[in-house]
Formats: sequence, C-alpha cells, structure tokens
Amino acid sequence: MIRGLVKTVRPHQWVKNLFVLAPMFFHKDVFLATAQGPALNLVVAGRGLAATAVFCLLAGAVYTINDLVDVRADRAHPVKRERPIASGRVPEGVARVLAVGLVVVSLAAAYWLALGVALVAAVYFAENLAYSFKLKKVAFLDVALIAFGFVLRVLAGGIATDVHVSGYMLACTALLALFLGFGKRRHELGLENAGRGRKALEAYTPRSLNVALALTGTTTAITYVAYTLDSTTRAFFNSNLLWLTAPFTVFGIVRFLQLVSGRAGRGLRAESPTQEMLRDVPFVLNLVAWVVVIVAIVYKLRPNA
Repeated sequence: MIRGLVKTVRPHQWVKNLFVLAPMFFHKDVFLATAQGPALNLVVAGRGLAATAVFCLLAGAVYTINDLVDVRADRAHPVKRERPIASGRVPEGVARVLAVGLVVVSLAAAYWLALGVALVAAVYFAENLAYSFKLKKVAFLDVALIAFGFVLRVLAGGIATDVHVSGYMLACTALLALFLGFGKRRHELGLENAGRGRKALEAYTPRSLNVALALTGTTTAITYVAYTLDSTTRAFFNSNLLWLTAPFTVFGIVRFLQLVSGRAGRGLRAESPTQEMLRDVPFVLNLVAWVVVIVAIVYKLRPNA
C-alpha cells in the first residue's frame, strides 16, 4: 500500500514543478561574486527549492484527489485501471487522508515562505479542484487550465526568490504549457477506449489537436527566439549569444511531436508524454545541452555582485 501511495502522488510528474525555479535561474541569482570567487546564494536557492517542494506536495494532493474523482473512469481505461486507487491497492479512505495531509502541509509551508506564495498556491489548488471536479470535461478549456497552472508555478517562484518575472517568461511558459497539454491529449487520443478514460477527448479530433500543436509549437519557438533577441534581454545578460539556445528549443518541440504521434520509433507505450520524454535519450540529452549552454551564456563566471 505504501508503494501504491507513492505512485499515486506521481513523483515522476514533479519534474513540471522545475518551472518554479525558472525565475531564479534566468535572473542570475543562483550564484554571487565573492572575494573567494563565485558562491552559491544559499538563501535564494533555498527559498526556490522550498517553493518547488511546496508545489510538489500540492501536486501530489491534486493527483490523489483527481484519482479519487476519476476512480470509475480509470477502471475502464487500459492503462489507468492499474493506478493504485482504481486497482484497489490503496483504499479510498487512506487516499483521502493523504490528500488532506498534503494540502495542509504544503499551504502551511507556502505561508512560511511568503504570503504571496501561499496565495498563488491556494489559487493553484482551487483551480485544480475546479479542473478535477468539472472543467476537465470541457475540451480546450481543460488544456488552458493546465497552462494556467504552469504560469502560477513561475509566479510563485518569482515571489519566493524575490525576482521580477518578465512578460516574455510568462508568455513562453503559457505557450509551452499549452503545447505540452495538447500533446498529452493527442497522446491519449491514440490509446484504446480514449473517450471512456477522459470525457473531454470525445470533443477532440486528431486534426484539431494537430492544428493546435502546430500553432502552439510554432508560437512557442517564435516567442522564445524573440526573447533571446530582445534588446532588454541582451542588455540584462550583457550578451548577444542567448539566441544560440534557440536550436535546442526547436529540437525539443519537434522531438516532442514525434513522441506523442508515435513516430519516434517508440510507439505510445507510456501513460503520459512526460514519461515518454524522460525515457527518450535524444530528448534528455538535448535538454541537458540546453541547460549547459544557458548556464555558460548567462553566468559567464561573472554572477551578480
């Protein structure tokens, strides 16, 4: 049952909460210049990691509540019927206690960080409750709410680390989240009994999702390139080289499209595109390379004073 509880809170999905750290990394506050050389800013890094942990715990509560709400539908799904609550490995009463405990702990920790973080976390939780109980059945609105959740993560990270979140960062976050959300729906549409597992899928078609993916993927890439070429961005980072990270972004978008369409030589084997991405060597290597180049350009061994 303990293994089932761990699986229910979806630790593999917590990678999405790394968006909470985005403001910290893009505003050069991870390292400080000292007499002994660059040093980790323990206060900022600690607050950023604490905010990330808050959203990991809150996400675990949301996943648990979602599984409780969807238990009947999940039992009709070819993959989701193996989830701990749907399969009976985790009793529903135990899952309810887990969800309440995670909510209380996460919101208390958020309040300890800052009132603003607690407010954003509360909005995130309320939005996800509305999604789980009703709005996930509305096609396209369901994906929009998922994207809004990512924007809230970035805002919380900015508040926790006391850095300004630019309009470009919010726009890129929203567009990328829409792209990933539509990709997940396209992935699910290719599974057996898709409509029975998620009501909103009945209103989606492969064509509409392909169009949505093309639009959001292209717009995400264009917005990111515009951000790297913006004069304010170049002045802030004192570099004209940030555009070199754009090819990694484009490759990531194209590779994701291949994964969700089953054209990457893997097929639709995982429950979600997130799992597919984490298992895909080219995607992971590209992500690591993007991070390395970003760090090299942004910091240049000359962090903030």
